[in-house]
Amino acid sequence: MSDLSHLAWPFLDDSHREFAAALDQWACKNLAKWSDHSDVDHTCRSLVRALGHAGWLKTIVPAGYGGSSPRIDLRKLCLAREILSWQDALADFAFAMQGLGSGSILLFGSDALKAKYLPGVCAGQRIAAFALTEPAAGSDVGALATTAVADGASHVRINGIKTWISNGGIADHYIVFARTGEAPGIKGLSAFVVDADSPGLSTIERIEVIAPHPLATLRLQDCRVPVTHQLGNSGDGFKVAMATLDIFRPTVGAAALGIARRALHEATDRAATRMLFGRPLGDLQMTQAALADSAAEVDAAALLVYRAAWTKDVGAERITRESSIAKMFATEIGQKVVDRAVQIYGGNGVRVGSKAEALYREIRALRIYEGATEVQKVVIARELMKSRAAAPARKQVRA
Repeated sequence: MSDLSHLAWPFLDDSHREFAAALDQWACKNLAKWSDHSDVDHTCRSLVRALGHAGWLKTIVPAGYGGSSPRIDLRKLCLAREILSWQDALADFAFAMQGLGSGSILLFGSDALKAKYLPGVCAGQRIAAFALTEPAAGSDVGALATTAVADGASHVRINGIKTWISNGGIADHYIVFARTGEAPGIKGLSAFVVDADSPGLSTIERIEVIAPHPLATLRLQDCRVPVTHQLGNSGDGFKVAMATLDIFRPTVGAAALGIARRALHEATDRAATRMLFGRPLGDLQMTQAALADSAAEVDAAALLVYRAAWTKDVGAERITRESSIAKMFATEIGQKVVDRAVQIYGGNGVRVGSKAEALYREIRALRIYEGATEVQKVVIARELMKSRAAAPARKQVRA
């Protein structure tokens, strides 16, 4: 079972503790049946259905659309990702993408769009996806080349290529960002909900990665989309993307936290049971130092993740700084903690099929997707400079 000792922290209340305990019990009992990831599309679809059937996807939409709470509880989303990633990174992925691929609809969609898409996502009957990245536009969102041009009064026609799209090829709808031309750069983008069966939308490449999950390159060729499927106003695309990522970046940190906790668990077990020179490996001071560093970093990451989630839940409109810090720190220390676990395991740490080897593959992408570490540092620094510019000048005391 997952390490849930942090549930006593003041960032969380009894509803979070009950939720986490129930999900952990369900995950321990059920996720092993989907441990075969050889057919990643089938497994991912099955996981989405199972998460929906069991009611865990009710955390990603509000009660009015089938959810369990009046509004999104970000702390529950983080707990869910932490617990699921401890057990199975693909289960975490299946959960996370239902949120990321519907969050923009929840935040900016019309009532009609919310009613059309959110209940199915919540029930696990519709698979959601978020299509922002392009071959020449990843971290630089302002470089997006996909276009959406008016096609009469009721539709737009979208043309372009989207790549590295999670759930690409299996999703039922995509949140597509395209250039509508209101202004140069990021101010000229808009967002649309595009159904997967829309004429002109096709999957042109499946992308295989070291930790398998559904990834694809999509082509939109004269793809007609109703203007009623636009999210927010024309030119709001960057705002839609960033507001959505603000919410979900802490959950990436939570996923990294779950992987790091599992790595620390595995490393501690190995240190306690592996005999070396007639003594447990854990008796060696170098091993103890590695475990101590990992334990401290895991706790620090957890504090940052749940600080960000708590800040949003208690009413902050935006958590850009907190979100980026949580995502940056947790994913970076996740990599370090997993690497130490592999080292403690020795040769078995890189043996295909070992848990340490799987964790090593699973943690790496988290430092890249939804804003690479280097981008998070830029965001954090810009937020600091903005705060300084907005703050009243402070008198300096001279010695």
